[in-house]
Amino acid sequence: MACRSACCCGFGPVNEDNARFVMLALLIIIYLLCGAAVFSALEHPKEKQAKEKWAQRFEQFSQRHNLSKSDLEKFLRHYEEANVAGIRVDVLRPRWDFTGAFYFVGTVVSTIGFGMTTPATVGGKVFLIFYGLIGCAATILFFNLFLERIITVLAYVLKSCHELKRRRNGVAPQDSGTAAVRGPPSDSLSGWKPSVYCVMLILCVAAVAISCCASAMYSAVEGWAYLDSLYFCFVAFSTIGFGDMVSSQRAANGNQSAYRLGNFLFILMGVCCIYSLFNVISIVIKQVLNWLLRKIEVPCRHCPRKAFNPRRNAVVPGHLRVRRNISIDTDAINESETDGRRMSGEMISMRDFLAANKVNLAIMQKQLSETANGHVCPPGSSSRHNEFSRGVGALGIMNNRLAETSVDR
Repeated sequence: MACRSACCCGFGPVNEDNARFVMLALLIIIYLLCGAAVFSALEHPKEKQAKEKWAQRFEQFSQRHNLSKSDLEKFLRHYEEANVAGIRVDVLRPRWDFTGAFYFVGTVVSTIGFGMTTPATVGGKVFLIFYGLIGCAATILFFNLFLERIITVLAYVLKSCHELKRRRNGVAPQDSGTAAVRGPPSDSLSGWKPSVYCVMLILCVAAVAISCCASAMYSAVEGWAYLDSLYFCFVAFSTIGFGDMVSSQRAANGNQSAYRLGNFLFILMGVCCIYSLFNVISIVIKQVLNWLLRKIEVPCRHCPRKAFNPRRNAVVPGHLRVRRNISIDTDAINESETDGRRMSGEMISMRDFLAANKVNLAIMQKQLSETANGHVCPPGSSSRHNEFSRGVGALGIMNNRLAETSVDR
């Protein structure tokens, strides 16, 4: 299905990155359709029942108090306008005092956006646009830095546990400099990296623990059912923020200061943990996509048959990973052994010309990238042996840090 280079068949060049993108888009569409079918089957009967019940109550109320339907509907529209401004039937704490405004800006920059409080003035709406633009960007950067540190800590802890297990089994640890002389490379822990599945399991346990503790607090203070509290935790921690359930809004809660502090800490820890978990799960999804690409691979009839070689940034399951010759300085794939040498006097095509100069292009791209980032590596230094490779975004942070994303495996 995926060819590494351009060909004259089909609709043009299709590489494994484009094939993975198209497959992921199709799977997301199928996932959305399945989710819509399930939620429609579960919630649509309840919606019809609620509409019928409301119509009966509306009719009985208008007849009981001798009100016309138009007057009653007009009154209800006024209440909806007041509801948008934060007016409720139950007594609630002020929405726009300093603590309420701080809670609001927290939901803005974290992209939760419960919707229970919204600016009503023109100045507030204009200020929100610029405030959210900078605040959301800074918060996403904070989440990425948190992900970087939590992956580093988990890698250190898992590596220490792995080393302790080896010592208990009687395997003496070796340094990276003497591993090649004293024993096989498998005895060295210098290039050891944790599995993405172990990291995902730890983050799952942490997310469940935080959600259970927070749900116990919300059930006791807000009076919610424990299952409803778990539902609120997932909606809030994943920054979905429907707004049907919002914490710290009742005015009758005792010891408000301690409860608001606990609510803030739980939401902060939960959002960071769930954000990290989502990004680790995306690595597993990428593994599944690569496995599916291998299963449905269809070679082109007009192109020479080659094995499916994933690119450097592809995440492939361990048992399907193929060893390749990678240049230390450029991380470029050396395919001269499989392509063969060109006979003297034979004309070279544009495709072969670009392939022959790909090492020079890779060196140029690497130098430009290092110059732009302000980190120029000395000549001869190896980027493969760097423990943490550079990258942009969450996938760039986790690149080459877990066993399933390492180019050395």
